[in-house]
Amino acid sequence: MDKTRIYKLLFSSVYPLYIQKVEKKGRTKEELDIVIFWLTGYNEITLQQQIDLKNDFETFFAQAPQLNPNANKITGVICGYRVEEIEDNVVQQIRYLDKLVDELAKGKKMEKILRA
Repeated sequence: MDKTRIYKLLFSSVYPLYIQKVEKKGRTKEELDIVIFWLTGYNEITLQQQIDLKNDFETFFAQAPQLNPNANKITGVICGYRVEEIEDNVVQQIRYLDKLVDELAKGKKMEKILRA
């Protein structure tokens, strides 16, 4: 896995793709944001700042107010990798987010996605 490429992906360029993906499946941007807030501790204002600053994923996660303590309950395969076995922290956090977006798009209940 090429870490440097994934590290340098801009969150602001991937976020609209996440929105597209979930809306295509009948979910909303608001639900997507709730999932992102849950994982990262960002809120509407701080998330928008990340987008405006065009931060890459490495910076996005480095500046996240607080990674959810239940993030390690996110398991399964995303992009051919088992998320719980990814050793690189940043890559694992990106895949956590990918997995949550996937679950949202697949119609999972919010309580399940947010590991309640």
